[in-house]
Formats: sequence, structure tokens, C-alpha cells
Amino acid sequence: MRAPRRPMAVVLSWVRRQPPKVKAFLAVVAGMTALVFIVRLYCSFVMEYDIHTILDSATLVATLFVIYMIRFRLRSTYMLDKDNFALYYVVVPCCVLAFIAHPSTSHVMINRICWAFCVYLEAVSVLPQLRLMQNTKIVEPFTAHYVFALGVARFLSCAHWVLQVLDTRGRLLTALGYGFWPSMVLLSEIVQTFILADFCYYYVKSLAGGQLVLRLPSGVV
Repeated sequence: MRAPRRPMAVVLSWVRRQPPKVKAFLAVVAGMTALVFIVRLYCSFVMEYDIHTILDSATLVATLFVIYMIRFRLRSTYMLDKDNFALYYVVVPCCVLAFIAHPSTSHVMINRICWAFCVYLEAVSVLPQLRLMQNTKIVEPFTAHYVFALGVARFLSCAHWVLQVLDTRGRLLTALGYGFWPSMVLLSEIVQTFILADFCYYYVKSLAGGQLVLRLPSGVV
């Protein structure tokens, strides 16, 4: 009688069996994710330096590895002509918003602006990927799993913030500072959660129907 396989071994075995394609995956999205974690790591080192610093470092390494795989190892399967989204369409508005609404803590101004910038950029970083999937209407399993994982992570993060506010009876909002910043943090979490919620619904519906390839109807952003 065979011993049960460990979950990690099952996952790695499944990954090895998948065709190495990244057709509908945008490197620019991975690039924005990397930018978010680079700025966040800088803020973490100069402002707090806790367990999140280690977690963000590991995530940044994984993201850089994804970019390397897309740009070099799996370049032949990559839709380079579709990866033409201009970063400044997202980065510039996030910079402007960070100058307007940022933490009112005792840290250096540039650090507070950087902190706000990575919060805003993270909230909208997946939009180019969702736009591409909406245009192609068909999403390969690898990309669908990745975006769904982002959706689950965002939902848990949003739930964490809401529960923290309720648990502290609103004191967390004061701890984050004054002015627009506390509201903007929560709004960013909610916006990113709702951006991915529609996709996650169709993902679960497709998975429940036994379909490996996700087909999106018109209007899903």
C-alpha cells in the first residue's frame, strides 16, 4: 500500500506536467508587482523592519524569477505584441495621488509618499492583465490560477483590514494617521478586491463545471 503523498509533492508534480506557456500573461504586470515590492521593501527597511520585510523579500525574489522566465526561458510562447501597456498610465496617477494623500506620521516626507505610492500601485497593478484576458476571452489554466490566487490574497487582506478596524473599534484608523490616508488605505484594499471579484466568480464557475480553460463573457474587467 502506497504512502500518501505530501501536498507540496502533489503540487510540484502537477506543475511539471503542465505545458510551459505564458501566452496570456503580461510581463508588465509582473514588473509592476516587482516595483511595488521594491518600494515596499525600501519603506519597510527605513520605517518598520518586521516580519513583513522578510515576506516581501521572498515575494520580490519570486516575482523577479517569474519575469526572468517570461522574458527568457519561455519567450517563444510569450505574446510580446500584446505586452505593450505603457507603465506611466498607472505609475503617474499613483504618484500624483501619493503626493496628495499619504501618511501623516513622523517619518521623512519622501518615505511617506513612497509608502502611499506602493499602496495605490498595488491596488491597480493587475488591471492590464484583466484587460488582456477580457480581449482574448479565453484564459489558459496557468494564468487563470495565478489571477485567482491574487484574488484570494486580496480578499484575505481586505478582510484583515476590516476585522482590524472592527476589533480596535476604529482606533486603527487613528494609528494610520489623519486626513485622507486611513480612508485611502481601506479604499485601495476594497477597490483591488472588487477588481478581482468578478474574475474569481467566473473562475470558480468554470472550475465547478470541469472546464480547464476559462472563457470570459464580455464586460468582465
